[in-house]
Amino acid sequence: MLGVFALGGAGFAGTMFLGATDDVTLNPGFQPTQPVPFSHKIHAGELKMDCRYCHVNVDKAAAATIPPTATCINCHSPMEADGAPKLSAVHPASEKLRAVHESWETGESVPWVKIHRLPDFVFFNHSAHVNRGVSCVSCHGRIDTMEKVYQEKTLSMKWCIECHNNPEPNLRPVEFVTKLDWEPAEGEGTREEIGAKLREEHQINPKTNCAVCHR
Repeated sequence: MLGVFALGGAGFAGTMFLGATDDVTLNPGFQPTQPVPFSHKIHAGELKMDCRYCHVNVDKAAAATIPPTATCINCHSPMEADGAPKLSAVHPASEKLRAVHESWETGESVPWVKIHRLPDFVFFNHSAHVNRGVSCVSCHGRIDTMEKVYQEKTLSMKWCIECHNNPEPNLRPVEFVTKLDWEPAEGEGTREEIGAKLREEHQINPKTNCAVCHR
């Protein structure tokens, strides 16, 4: 009987390991249709809106958080808080914003579809990465060029460990973490050289033991 349990345990462990490391199982390319056709290309790209305007906790907490409807209404409501017409409202009558206005009127959240999903047994802290100079682009790609967001990176365990073992290419000055098109200025050196300097300067030594991500 012990042998049966041991064999079953080994099979389960193997399946879990493959599931955590196999790139194909982790949804690269996943691009769901959202209830509101929000364009990151327009907002983050053309309008240069900082990621932290909508994802307010990305540098403060583990989760980046989905923006509340009130954030959308700041720009897209036809009315001021006192009921007066808002002169600076952006496309307040657009049919594309129906779900936003319904959410605001009913108090029910917009049913956004989460794109970048990690398994429940994986812990990832956004603020720990962002505050050390790991840009949004390292995990999410050039969101500012995406009309319809999709999962660009694999988000596999192997992919994470490779970055922890060699973080230099993904490190940049903290003030540029949300500047997705950032490139080193002439004479500053390569990304890797800048990353190596920042790693030494801020004593950035990512760990790779299991307890870091599996708690």
